[in-house]
Amino acid sequence: MKVDVPTLVEQAREGRPRAVARLISLVEGASPQLREVMAALAPLAGRAYVVGLTGSPGVGKSTSTSALVSAYRRAGKRVGVLAVDPSSPFSGGALLGDRVRMSEHASDPGVYIRSMATRGHLGGLAWSAPQAIRVLDAAGCDVILVETVGVGQSEVEIASQADTSVVLLAPGMGDGIQAAKAGILEIGDVYVVNKADRDGADATARELNHMLGLGESRGPGDWRPPIVKTVAARGEGIDEVVEALEKHRAWMEEHGVLAERRTARAAREVETIAVTALRERIADLHGDRRLDALAGRIVAGGLDPYAAADELVAGLTDGS
Repeated sequence: MKVDVPTLVEQAREGRPRAVARLISLVEGASPQLREVMAALAPLAGRAYVVGLTGSPGVGKSTSTSALVSAYRRAGKRVGVLAVDPSSPFSGGALLGDRVRMSEHASDPGVYIRSMATRGHLGGLAWSAPQAIRVLDAAGCDVILVETVGVGQSEVEIASQADTSVVLLAPGMGDGIQAAKAGILEIGDVYVVNKADRDGADATARELNHMLGLGESRGPGDWRPPIVKTVAARGEGIDEVVEALEKHRAWMEEHGVLAERRTARAAREVETIAVTALRERIADLHGDRRLDALAGRIVAGGLDPYAAADELVAGLTDGS
């Protein structure tokens, strides 16, 4: 059913949760009206501070996210939360448990929490996360917290979607070498050792600090990621995390890094949309005589696959 996009966007700007939910549902469902939605949101977005939280399963991402929501609300900021959960490879569904853990904020009109399923997308995020972030931004959120699924090695996509990336670790979740293998030494802007009341928290922080020192090639004035110890379940250390986030934001603004990151993020989004559209057009060619003709020439030895692909892309882009 076609929706009245201008009205929906206006209601979202007024802070109506149902309107925000409907817009994100249009995004997740790749609605035919998605282009209209994005066009309406474009002049309204670009103001929110996007913070990504990632880490291995069990480090306390949801608890830390909930504690950060409380801290930002005390500061009078409107907060949006995107909590990404893994999809079942069998049913395609997802247990959206993060909303259960953040239920204390459910009745707060200044907080909007949305759980999203990955639907098979790798990297710790949902495919539609960038557009969902734009919806929350346009809806007037001052801060958007994006919590990834429990990620493993190489699943560090959040670094390309957030202004500031927070990496959470916990005692007993692996040593500094494991942290380096996971790629988190390259993506973290702020590191949090959660569950710091457990044995080994100080050792974890020392190992992390040592690994950061080995891997860094920073010059004078460059940002050095701080390491903050927290007990998120009790709210301990959360104010220090917020302080670290604000310092990083101020540093990025001073050095022009924030604008660079947002420009790069927009470029990646455009590239993804373009590649997806091109892939869909190529998929439509299966069984088409043009594709069969190119394949026949490859088999006959008259054409190599790269040259065939060039011909195919040229034909798609010029509309022939």
